[in-house]
Amino acid sequence: MKLLEDRIREDGLVLPDNVLKVNQFLNHQIDPDLMYKLGEEFVRLYQGEKITKIVTIEASGIAPAIMTGLILHVPVLFARKQKSSTMNSKLYTAEVYSYTKKVKNTVSVDQKFLSKDDHVLIIDDFLANGQAVQGLIDICNEAQAELVGVGIAIEKSFQDGAKLIKEQGVRLESLARISSFAGNQVHFVGDENNE
Repeated sequence: MKLLEDRIREDGLVLPDNVLKVNQFLNHQIDPDLMYKLGEEFVRLYQGEKITKIVTIEASGIAPAIMTGLILHVPVLFARKQKSSTMNSKLYTAEVYSYTKKVKNTVSVDQKFLSKDDHVLIIDDFLANGQAVQGLIDICNEAQAELVGVGIAIEKSFQDGAKLIKEQGVRLESLARISSFAGNQVHFVGDENNE
């Protein structure tokens, strides 16, 4: 998605350890117009699929997920990284390691919001090693929900996450696919000078 790639080039900052900082528009300050465009693109990519629920993980996945849900007119469910005092019912849980924060979290979803009748589209902001998405896949499997696919705003294609998801036979659609951060620059899959 050229619009997203251009914004990453303009406002993204490459940090050590293969981290891309996009806090000007995605995961601290949010550009709602851009998020709406991401939602439109996910809806276009999954057009014709039966989707009853969008599932994401807090916090940075919520913005693109909510816009996708808004366009599809379906609920958006986010897995919590910390159990809230109001979550005292039965939960689906999964262990998730955060590549950026270098911490492991138990993420949870209230069982009353996800069932075997749901057709789920997982949406998240980043795909690096795939642990967050894998946790959401595990939760969907635990709920016996049908997984339609995964939509990712920014994929680091040089890390293992995309391979992990595709090897499970899960459809993956990423809007911006980064092939490397060579020279502290963002290089996208398909760039002429990078393939």
